[in-house]
Amino acid sequence: MTGFWAVYRREMLSLWVTPLAWLLCFAFLLLQGISFYVVIDHFAHFTSLSIDQGPTQTYFSSFFIPISLLLVCPALTMGIFAEERRSGTIESLLTAPVSGGAVVHAKYAAALSTYCLLWLPTVLYVVIVRQVVEVDWAVVAASYTGLFLVGAAYLAVGVLMSALTRSQLAALMLTTLVLFGLLILGIGERVFDPGPLQLVCAHVSVISQLEDFSRGVIDVRRLVFDASLAFGCLFFTRRVVDSWRWG
Repeated sequence: MTGFWAVYRREMLSLWVTPLAWLLCFAFLLLQGISFYVVIDHFAHFTSLSIDQGPTQTYFSSFFIPISLLLVCPALTMGIFAEERRSGTIESLLTAPVSGGAVVHAKYAAALSTYCLLWLPTVLYVVIVRQVVEVDWAVVAASYTGLFLVGAAYLAVGVLMSALTRSQLAALMLTTLVLFGLLILGIGERVFDPGPLQLVCAHVSVISQLEDFSRGVIDVRRLVFDASLAFGCLFFTRRVVDSWRWG
């Protein structure tokens, strides 16, 4: 894909030279710090809990994680295309010798890289826990794999929503609504009686997915769903970008 690295560097620079990434990083780590404190405080007062439910597993399967995703993913992607269309800079990018696929995938890769950087400091939480209890690093790796896969899918949704509008606020709201809808649909797994609808809800449930990965369980169905959502959204985003060039 011609021009991928040039667009990637441009997008990473635009993310980190503005206050957005730093404010988002602060808010995200504050939320994760609160989540970690709640988990540690809980285990400090209930020392008789089963050893199968350790602090790291509880942290990675806590409800703070989906809330964090609803905060981070829409904010990271809202301006990827919407702001460039509003300011008119997208025309210069599309007339450059850069393929449409390179533009989409480079911008997506920059958002995904930033997402991974936001999670990087949370490794310190595991290091802290390791000082007092034994940590299964394979389970920790599986937990971060789950966070990466869910984030990759959610960011792809955000990229598509940003390509569909010229307003960052509209892109933020659309992405949040879609992701919140997926979260609510997943909760239906615990509400509906066993049957086809309950199976669909279980298949898309981010809460169940994070719980599985936090136990070191990697379900192929989860991988297929995340990959399908990510590739599907990126495919349609590329079609939208190509329509700007040839439309």
